[in-house]
Amino acid sequence: MRITKHPVLDIQEGKRVSFTFDGQPLVGKEGEMVSSALFANGIRTFSIHAVGDAPQGLFCANGQCAQCTVIIDGLPVKSCITPLKEGMEIKTLVHHPELPADDQWRPSQPPEELSCQVLIVGAGPSGITSAVELADLGFSVILVDDKNHLGGKLVLQTHKFFGSMADCYAGTRGTDIGKILEDEARSRENITIMTSSTVVGIYSDGKAGIYQDRLEKYVHVSFEGLIVATGARERSLVFPGNDLPGVFGAGAFQTLVNRDLVKSSDRVLIVGCGNVGLIGAYHALQAGIEVVGLLDIAPAVTGYKVHADKIKRMGVPIYLNHTLIGVKGDGKVEQATIAQVDENWNPLVETAKTFAVDTVLIAVGLSSADEFYASGIEGGFPVLKTGDANEIAEASSAMMGGRIIGREMAGLLGSDVTIPPEWSEKAEILKSHPGEVFERSFELLGKGWKPIIHCHQEIPCNPCTSVCPQDSIHLSDRTGTIMDLPEFSGKCIGCGFCVLICPGLAITLARRVKDEGLAELVLPHEFEHDYEPGDTVHLRGLEGVDLGEGIVKAARYNKKHRTSLITLEVPIEIATEAVGI
Repeated sequence: MRITKHPVLDIQEGKRVSFTFDGQPLVGKEGEMVSSALFANGIRTFSIHAVGDAPQGLFCANGQCAQCTVIIDGLPVKSCITPLKEGMEIKTLVHHPELPADDQWRPSQPPEELSCQVLIVGAGPSGITSAVELADLGFSVILVDDKNHLGGKLVLQTHKFFGSMADCYAGTRGTDIGKILEDEARSRENITIMTSSTVVGIYSDGKAGIYQDRLEKYVHVSFEGLIVATGARERSLVFPGNDLPGVFGAGAFQTLVNRDLVKSSDRVLIVGCGNVGLIGAYHALQAGIEVVGLLDIAPAVTGYKVHADKIKRMGVPIYLNHTLIGVKGDGKVEQATIAQVDENWNPLVETAKTFAVDTVLIAVGLSSADEFYASGIEGGFPVLKTGDANEIAEASSAMMGGRIIGREMAGLLGSDVTIPPEWSEKAEILKSHPGEVFERSFELLGKGWKPIIHCHQEIPCNPCTSVCPQDSIHLSDRTGTIMDLPEFSGKCIGCGFCVLICPGLAITLARRVKDEGLAELVLPHEFEHDYEPGDTVHLRGLEGVDLGEGIVKAARYNKKHRTSLITLEVPIEIATEAVGI
C-alpha cells in the first residue's frame, strides 16, 4: 500500500514496472528497493528459514542483515539494497539457495585503479562534513557510499533538527539537510563521489576494494589516509516471536515510510522511548498509521521531552517500567503482549496487556559499524572514525564531529592546521543528553501577541532565538550554552517565525481579544487537515491533557517550513496551556 498524502513529503509517482513474486504478477516503481516494492504489494515474508520453516521478513532495510534475502532471477540477494527492474522474477528463498549452474565462460578484467589522499567510507552527515573540510584544505578525497543518494539517515528524517542554526542547520528538516550537504560535497572539484558503491575490503597495502554501480565494476582505490564514517547498526531484542515478519527496526520503518512512501503498517507498537522511538512514533502518525503505544523498561523517557510531548498530545500512551513479553501470530505479527516490571526488571505477569498489532518496532539503540577502522589500525596507515561509527549521537553532533575529524586527518597527513577549540566544545554540547526539567509559568495575556514557550527541558537547541525579527527571544544564562531554555522579553509582532521553526513544536502565540473571556491562539500543526473557519477542534495541553474546545479562525500553510499555523479562538484560561490539536 502506498502513501498518497503526506503533510511534509512530496509524493513522486515514478515509472511503473512489472515483476513477479512466486509467479504472481505485480507492479512496482522502477529503481525502488525490491523490499519496498514487496511491502507496497502486501508481502511481508521474504524467506523460509531452514530451522522450523520459520518465516523471515525485513529487519534493518539497510543491507546489514540478511533477513530480507530473496531469489531474484535465480540468485540470492538482499532485497533491501537491490533496485527493482522491469521483468524481475522474484521468489521466496526456501531454506538454502541453490548454486546456479557454472557452465558459462565469464571474461575477467583487472580492477580499475584510482587514487586519492583521503578515502572516506560513508556519506552520512559526518562523512560529508569531513570530506568538505578536507577538500577546502586542498586534499583530494574519494567519498564512497552504498546508497544512490548522499546524506545517510538524513534522507529518512522528515522532522526539524535541534542544535545550532549556525553549526548544523537547526530548525531545518533532516531531508533538506541531506540535500544541502550533498550539494556542498558535489560543489568541490577535489571530491570524487562514488554512490551505489560498496567497500568490501581495506587492505594493508593502503588500498580499498570497491564494487561500484551495484557490482557492475570492481575498483581499487589507493589512499594515504582513511576516514570511517559507516554509521551504526540497529540493535535487536530477544523475546518469543522476535523473528516474525512484522518485527523490524525503527530505521527500517522510516526507510519504508519516509524514503519510499510505503504504508508499511496499520497498527504499530514501539519498543524504546529514546529519540529514535519517539520520532518513529511521530512519523507513523504523520503517515496515517495508528500507534497503540510506546514502552520502555526504564522509569523515564530517555529522549527529548518535547518529542514525548508531541506523542502524548496525539493520544498515544507511553508505558514506562514495562517490557515486551512476546509477539504472536500465524506467520506474521498479529499481537504483542507487554507487562510492567518490578525493581529487578522482572515482568509482573498480572499487569500484562495484549495489543492487536501488525508491526512491532524495535528502537533500543545502535551499535557502531566500525570494522574498517580495525582494518586501518592493522594496516598501519592513518585512520580515523567519525559519526556513529565512532560514538552514537545525534546527526547535529555528527556534522560538527566530521569537521573536526577532517582537520585531524589533515594534520596526520602533514598539513599545518589547527582545530578551533570552540569546535570541540560545540560537538560535546550537541551530543549532550537531556538536562534538567523546569517548571514554567506564564503571565496573564494582554492585547498584544506573546510567544508562549513550552520548552521545559535543557536540550541543545537555539533556532527560536535566531529568527525573531525583534530579537526578543534569548537563552537564559544558566549554563551559558545552547542547552539553556529560551525566554521571551521585549516586543512580539505576531510574525510566527518562532512557532514555525521550533523543532519541538513547543511555541505558540497568544493574545487577549476584546471579549474578556476569550483569547486568540496560534498553534503549529504538522498533520494533513481540512480545517475551515468556524470549525470546532479539541485542544490538548503539554502532556496530552484534554483542555476543551477552540474555534478555528484561519489556517495557513507555510511552504518553506512545511508547517501549518492554525489560528483559534479559545477560552482565555486555556490560551497559555494549549499546545496541540
